This record gives sequence, structure tokens and C-alpha cells, in this order.
Amino acid sequence: MPAPAPGDASDRVAPSPAAAGPDAGTGPTAQTGPRRLWAPRAWLPGGWRTGVLLSIGADGHWSAVQPGVAEPPPDAERLPGPLLPGLVDAHSHAFQRAFAGLAERREQDGDDFWGWRDRMYRVAGRITPPQLEAVAAQLYLELLRGGYTQVCEFHYLQHDTDGRRYADPLRLGWALADAAAAAGIGLTLMPVLYERAGFGAPALREDQRRFAADADAVWALRGVIEAAGRPGLDAGVAIHSLRAAAPASIQRLRRLAEGWAGPIHVHVAEQIAEVEDCLAATGRRPIDWLAAEGLLDARWQLVHATHTVPAEIDAVAAAGAGMVICPTTEANLGDGFADVPGWWQAGVPLAIGSDSHVGRHWPEELRWLDYGQRLRLRQRNLAAAPQAGQPSSAGRLFDDALRAGGRAAGRAHWGLLPGARADALVVDRRSSHLLGVPDEALLDAVVFSSPGRPWRDVMVAGRWVVRDHRHPAAAAIAQAFAAAMDGLWGG
Repeated sequence: MPAPAPGDASDRVAPSPAAAGPDAGTGPTAQTGPRRLWAPRAWLPGGWRTGVLLSIGADGHWSAVQPGVAEPPPDAERLPGPLLPGLVDAHSHAFQRAFAGLAERREQDGDDFWGWRDRMYRVAGRITPPQLEAVAAQLYLELLRGGYTQVCEFHYLQHDTDGRRYADPLRLGWALADAAAAAGIGLTLMPVLYERAGFGAPALREDQRRFAADADAVWALRGVIEAAGRPGLDAGVAIHSLRAAAPASIQRLRRLAEGWAGPIHVHVAEQIAEVEDCLAATGRRPIDWLAAEGLLDARWQLVHATHTVPAEIDAVAAAGAGMVICPTTEANLGDGFADVPGWWQAGVPLAIGSDSHVGRHWPEELRWLDYGQRLRLRQRNLAAAPQAGQPSSAGRLFDDALRAGGRAAGRAHWGLLPGARADALVVDRRSSHLLGVPDEALLDAVVFSSPGRPWRDVMVAGRWVVRDHRHPAAAAIAQAFAAAMDGLWGG
């Protein structure tokens, strides 16, 4: 039986739906009242604390978090290992899970992002709604096992394979929402403004026909998602990129979103060619253009932002916007190195995403975020901030991703603190890469020592969706995924 969907949320930045969906509170692990957990150690704001008693309200949120409780009360569940908050995967294209590992051959003299993109479009052009649901369910289960409890879906696959609109414009969006419910992960679903093939292009290419959505369509889809009131489902909006949306359309979406507090995401400055084309078309670099147009504010998340200059980073910081980095995808695509120390110095919130899903575990993303800078600058432990009281590289990376990820998902509160959704990871001390590691170095070992299976149990909205590494729907999800992959690639 599928794990139940995460509970409705009172901590959303965007207005909460008025009513829960029909599947709310169902399933074998449904939470019907307050419950208490006791962890020998837990990662709270400020780092590890011992003897932590956590109370879960009937709404699936932490109602109280109390450290320094030496022994668990009789009514508390004693957890078998340390407790970490789940992280947000702040950037996902779920359908690309069907392409992971299938673009690592070269039959010509060179290969780059643009060649990969053309091959990826073949998957985008043929995947059906049932196949998308099966692929996404497998992905979302893997993300849970990778330590993510919420995923931001940058959803630009809108129409039928021939480009015609479905009778329900959210046919593919609901496939993603159903997949998230089956896995038990929270989902921020963001329909994407996508209307042209490049700067100066009048329309989309034929192989982009499934992507078409103007500002009004995106805003209408967001409204339907919010009004659905489905448990665990949040709404955001996105702009594919400056090359894929005309300035007038971006401004139109900005006007529609006035007074709305939900997240707004955009791909920006991922490739040198994009920066050069933007300069040629507008006279400005992409982030500079966004800032000069007065678009950026605390709702905005700049995805990738690989190629920047210091003035652009300063403009993002001044606007209060955030940045999402996707290290394994950016490495796989040969994007280049972001100026991570510059973003840190400016105080810009730095979330992580798995994007094309060649990696699906947050320890790997954090490890490569740091390793990329070590390779670029030929230094070690660049993330550590001893002057700020954080000598641990993993601790700094994790806290940044925790804080920034909640914002990117449209959540005002995130982590092991009262008011946040009750999401958590129980660390498996039996995992080979954690055996014998001192308590104070545990998070460092989780991030920088691999491989291993660090999460014994995973909780979303006060419900265990993984227990002792087992998910109740794993076999059925894997079977459907294998059938979908055979349909996409077999024969």
C-alpha cells in the first residue's frame, strides 16, 4: 500500500488551501493525534543537542522541541539513532529521471550542454502521463531515501505529445502530484512560463511543443493547484529562463503575482552562451537584467547562477533573493563552477537541487558543492566558518541548505523547530561509513564519507514513510518504473 501523502501545512508562505483533499489522514501510518519522539541527539538550530523530546501535533507539525531531556518519557517513542531534519530538493525535472545515465556516450568530436539538451528533448517528446507518474514515483522514493522530504518540481512538460492541450491542462501536473502522494514526499509544483526557443525567436521549436505556457496560463495553473487542497501539495511559479520568455511576459507574470507570497524560480546564467546571448539581446547580463528590471525580491530563487560577476551577487543579496545550486547536474553537464564563496560572503541563501537526477542524495550534492570549490581554488574546508562558530564544513553546508531550502519551497518554517512540518531523518549508526565515528563528527562523515545508507527511517508530516530502510510501496513503484522505462527505451 502506498505511504500516505504528507499532511496539510499551516506554515506555507503562500496562502493555505481551505480544505484537505479526500485522501487526507488515510493509510496505515496516519497520524490522528499528538505524539512524542525522543532522540539521543538531534540537529537543532545551532547544531547538535542531546536528549531531545519532540512533540507532533495533529496537524503533522512540530508543536514543541525540547533539548536536555535525559530520558524519554513513558509515552515517547525512543528513536534508535540521531535525528536530522529532512532537506528540500529545491530543483527537479522529474521526467529526466528516465534519462539519468543514458547520455554518457559520445559518437562525435565534442559534446556539451546543448547536445545533451537535444537528446533530453526526445524523452520529453514521448513520455505519457502514466509513464511520467511511474518515473516520478520512483524518483520521489529515491529522493526520500536520499534524505529529501520535499521537492520543488520545475514543471514545464504541459501538453500532449503532439503539442495539443489536454482536456485537463494539469494532466501531467496531477501525475506528479499522484506520484508524490504514492511515495509520501511533499511537493511544491511550479508551472513554468515557456514560450520561445531563444532570444529573438518568435516561438518554440517543434521539439519544444509540449512546453508552451504564457504568463496567464501559468498563473491559472497555480490557482488550480492551490485550490485543490491536496495534502502535501504546495504551489509556486517559474520562468524557464530569459531566453525562453519575452520581457513583456515576465513582467506580466510579475504583475499577476503582486501580493502573492509563493516562490518564483528561474533558470539563469547556467551557460556562457546564455550570458553572451542575453548581453547581445538586452545589453545586460541575465542576473543584472533581472535586478535592473526590479523583479527580484525574497520570493525569487535563481537556479544555477553559474556565471556571475560580483555586482550581480551583490544585487541578489540586496533584493533578498535566493540561489539554488545543483552540483551533480552542473558537473555532469559541464556547466562550470559557481562563485560559491562569493554567494556565501554576500549572505545569499544557498539551496540545493538534484535537477536532472544523476544524483539523488543530498550528501552527494553537498559534498560536490564543496569539492568543486576545492578543485577550483586548491584549498580545503572552504565551507567551514570558524569565525562564526561553525568549524564543520558539513555543518555549514547543511545549515545553509536547510535554511534556504524551506524558503525555496515556499515554507516559512523548516527544520526541527516548533511550527515547522514534522519531517525528520533517523541516522543509521549501523551504516558502514558511520561505524566508530565520534558524535561530534557524525554530520561530517555523512557528507564526506561514502558510500553508505545513512537514513534508517524517514518521517514526513509526522508519518513514517520509510522504516528500517523499507518503504511499503517500493516493490510496486519499482515494477511500474521498470515497465515505463521499457516503454520509453525498449524494443
